[in-house]
This record gives sequence, structure tokens and C-alpha cells, in this order.
Amino acid sequence: MSDEYVLLIHEPDWDPDSMTPDEWREAMSGHQAFQEAVAAAGERVVATSALQPIAKATKITPRADGDPLITDGPFSETREVVTGFYSFTASSPEEARELAALVPTGGWVELYPVLVLDLVPSARVHNLTGNYS
Repeated sequence: MSDEYVLLIHEPDWDPDSMTPDEWREAMSGHQAFQEAVAAAGERVVATSALQPIAKATKITPRADGDPLITDGPFSETREVVTGFYSFTASSPEEARELAALVPTGGWVELYPVLVLDLVPSARVHNLTGNYS
């Protein structure tokens, strides 16, 4: 049985608009190789996406008065940016780490096992009707 993992890709500088077509193709070929390695291991990519640069992001901070603080990027305190993610399956934590190491980045990746809420007896999930189940 495979478990699901989420991998966050961090880049020190990320501006896809400044990439040449050749740079974009080279970067995407590395990601294609990762996806092929996942498939070759008998696993699957559940979801993936590149993210827009930090200048197009919005930070939403809850406040005690109930009105959230909305701040448009870029954020001065940000040094590294999450530029994309993968959600994929792996048969073991070791396999997940081996596969994650194949993701191309000029920074680093973070790998998290996904918490399956059905397996957490005390988890209460808020459904769309506004009730907890």
C-alpha cells in the first residue's frame, strides 16, 4: 500500500516571466524526468502545479477582531519562496525521499507525509453544510 506525500519546491529567485523558452524547456524536462521516475516506481503523481511569483501572492492573517489582514505581495520578510508542489504516492518514506531528491530546484524541497484524517479518530472535519462530522 502506498502513502501520499506532498513536496514543496523552494527557490531563492523565481520569476517565470524572465525565463527564456530554452530555460523553461530545460526546467520542465527535469520535472518530466521526476514524473516518469514516479510512474516507473509504480506510483503516481496525484497533483502538481507551479505557482506564480511572490509579487502576485496574497497573505491573509487572521485577527482577533474577526477581520483578516490582507497583504498583497511581494512580502519584505520573505527570503525563500514556494514555487510549486507535487502530491505523489510512494510505498515507503525511503522511496518518497529518493523520488523527492530527483525534483530539480535551485533551492531545496520539503517533503511531508499526508495526514489521512479518516485514520485520526479525534479529527472532526467541517463539511460544506457548516457542520462538523
